[in-house]
Parts: sequence; structure tokens; C-alpha cells
Amino acid sequence: MNAINESWPQSDLGVLRLITAGSVDDGKSTLIGRLLLDAQAVFADQLSAIERSKYKRTHDTTPDLALLTDGLEAEREQGITIDVAYRYFATPKRKFIIADTPGHEQYTRNMITGASTAHAAIVLVDAARAQHGELLTQTKRHSTVVKLLNIQHLIVAVNKMDLVNWDHAVFQRIAKAYQELAKQLGLNHFHIIPISALQGDNITQASANTPWYQGVPLLPLLESLPLSQADQQRPPRVFVQYVIRHAGSQLNSFRGYAGQLDGGHLRIGQEVRIWPSGTSAIIKQLYRAGVSVDQVQSGDAITVVLDRELDISRGDLLTLAQESIVPSKQFEAELCWLDEQALTPGRLYWLKQGTRLTQAKVQAIHTKRHMHSLQEESAQASLQLNDIGRVSLHTRDPLTINSYHDNPGTGSFILIDKGTHHTVAAGLIVT
Repeated sequence: MNAINESWPQSDLGVLRLITAGSVDDGKSTLIGRLLLDAQAVFADQLSAIERSKYKRTHDTTPDLALLTDGLEAEREQGITIDVAYRYFATPKRKFIIADTPGHEQYTRNMITGASTAHAAIVLVDAARAQHGELLTQTKRHSTVVKLLNIQHLIVAVNKMDLVNWDHAVFQRIAKAYQELAKQLGLNHFHIIPISALQGDNITQASANTPWYQGVPLLPLLESLPLSQADQQRPPRVFVQYVIRHAGSQLNSFRGYAGQLDGGHLRIGQEVRIWPSGTSAIIKQLYRAGVSVDQVQSGDAITVVLDRELDISRGDLLTLAQESIVPSKQFEAELCWLDEQALTPGRLYWLKQGTRLTQAKVQAIHTKRHMHSLQEESAQASLQLNDIGRVSLHTRDPLTINSYHDNPGTGSFILIDKGTHHTVAAGLIVT
């Protein structure tokens, strides 16, 4: 087997970042292994190694494709994914970055990490376990996260159809159950495909086992998904990561502010405002990868040089001066609780928004999602591990905030325990 062919022409469809999600043993790692194999992104010695592995769980000469992504010893021994594994591959039409995220409830935090930067999510459903139309709790939880993170494309892959003899009625029951789930969550559009990741059915080509399925196989679908240009249309944001002091001659010495541009464009001559101080200045110079440029765009790692000296440090935020912004110390958010110690309102945590760090407390828990019924329950005394609820927060310092759907950069944050320094929650601002 050859590795990926570097001479393949690449289109301008862009790099697609995607994740696999779902419950334990739905076949997420096997699906990624199959995509890598069919995209010729696996070396012959890698295939030979997994065929000889003591953790191989397939029979005869069938390779255990999950071993291509389950790299930790504990993962191979237990047959589950624990950490997020990123894999890179390409086809003649597109490049891909794919994250294999854990299905176990204990590792929901890892799934959220992988999903936070994804353009598309593949939610797997085990056809044998869901053949009567009952979706598992983790399938519902991960679908809820997909909705909260506003992931652009959702694909439901009904895996292991070979274990139910490619029964069309089983697929229809699962499709109906997911349609009801999507309606509850407000997921307005998704694709659903019957597959066998292990055997390769409906992965790159239409399977003879599903003459009743008229849709596109998985890989051609992934190749055709459009990427939203919404990030280019959002107002630009730069959280200062560090201050650069370049001591050269009088002509080329400067004090610059380094960070990643999130949203829109910046160009020399624009007026920007610095938060929380509210002071403004004109962009004098821009650097990208150490090279002076006239303009930068969303996603670029940049250094901004202003026309006057200001007191700016790590955690400060640069925006366009004409934006109407009112910093706030109080807001509501959807909170995904990730710590074994329950959330209790009133306790102080560190809140990190971009590179800005401040103290915050949860003042009240308004509702919590019940992961079986997906209904929002009335206010609870606390949030437990993997609970998702709507809360009110109060911060020590005013923050520049947006709703997550309007601007993820300033619409998201994490909470950190002040004693253990563990990340205990991921938050998505709603007001």
C-alpha cells in the first residue's frame, strides 16, 4: 500500500476539519482507519504492524483499522478511545484534518475539545444496538454539543449495517429516531448514510448491499461539503498573546502586539480600539510570519504595531474602533460541566476568554438538559459531571462579549478551578 500521493492536484475547496462522535464502540476509530486506508494514507508497514498486533480484535486477515488511530497502550488494551487523535489525509479533491474523539461519557470533555474547531461532525450510530429505534444517551449528548457549537455540517453514519443484514427497515427506524432528536435540538439539516466501516460499504463507493439507498457515499460527500465564509464576515478580534519589543535601529525598532486574528480582515491605516481600557490608535504596521504585510485575514498569526505607545498587555483585546461595544461583568451562558466535583453557585473560579484571565462566579443555574428526554429541567442546585445547563455568571472585570453564534472568539470561555487548576467547564455565551 502506498502512502498519500503528494502529486495529486489539490482543489480550492479548502481544508475540512471534522470529528467523529457517538457512543462507545460505535466504530469511530474503525471508520477513520477505513478513510485513511481508502485514501491511500497508510503505509504497508503500518498495515503489517496492526495485523501482528496482540490487541487485534478482527478475525482472519481482516485488519483491525481502529488500531491506526488508537495509539495509547490503554486504548488498544481496552478497545476504546480515550484521548483525541488527529489524523491528516488527502484525496485528489480535498485535504482533511480528522479528530477521533472518545465516546465514553467519562471523556466528554475530550469530545468537546475536538469539536470546538470542526467544520463537520460525523455522529456514528451502531445499527445493531439501535435497531429498534432507541438512540443511546451519548449519541444524544454529542448531538447536543454539535448543536451548541454550531458545527456547520452534520453527518449521521449508521454503522455496522452488516450485523443487521442490511435491513432497510432497521435503517428507516434509526433515521426516524434521529429526525425526532434533530427536531428537538433544532438541527435543521443533516445527512444520514448506512455504512459498514469495517467492510468499507458506502465509504468511497456505493454498496451493492444497499440498493435502497440513493444518497452519496461518505467520502464523496465529505469532498463536496462547502466551507462557510462566516469567519471572514465577522468583526475582527485579536486577543494579545504577548508583547514583542524589537530593539533595532531607530528606523526599525517597534513595540508590537502578537496574537491570532479571529474574524474579518485588518489593514494598515485602520483605527482599532483596545479593551478593557477603551483607548484607540491607528495600525502603523502589520507582520505575518515575521514578514511585513499591508493586510491580514482571519486565522493569521499576526503582530500589530500601533502609531502610538499605549499600555497594552497579554489578555487585552483589539477590535475595530467603530464597533459599538459595551463591556459587561454579567451574562448568561450554556455551560458544559467537565469536572467530577459538582458546580456549586457562588464559588469563585478563574474564567479564561481567549488569553484574558479573570475571576468569576456562577450566580444561578436556570435550567439543565435531561440527556434522555432532552427537555430543559427547572433550576438545579448544582451541575454534575457532563451536565449541560444554562447559568448566569458575574466576573470581577468587564469582558467584551458576544453570543457564541455571532462570534465564537469572544463568545466562548473556560472555567478553571482555583485550587487544582483543572479545566472544569466550557461555556458558550448566549446573552
